[in-house]
Amino acid sequence: METAALLYFGGGTLLFFFWIYGIVSFVRDVRHRLVPGLRQYRRGRQQQQAEAERQEEREQTEQQLY
Repeated sequence: METAALLYFGGGTLLFFFWIYGIVSFVRDVRHRLVPGLRQYRRGRQQQQAEAERQEEREQTEQQLY
C-alpha cells in the first residue's frame, strides 16, 4: 500500500511538473515571438496608412495647382 501511494503521488508530481513546464513555455513563446510579431505588423500597417495619407495629400495639392 505504501509503495502504491508513493508511486501515485510521485507520478502526479511528475505530471504536474510537465504541465507547469508546458504553460511556462507557452507564455514565453507568446511573449518572445507572438507579441513582437504583432507589434511589427501594427507598425507596418501604421506606416502604410501614413504613406497613403501623404500620397493622397500630394495628389490633392497637385490637382489644386492645375
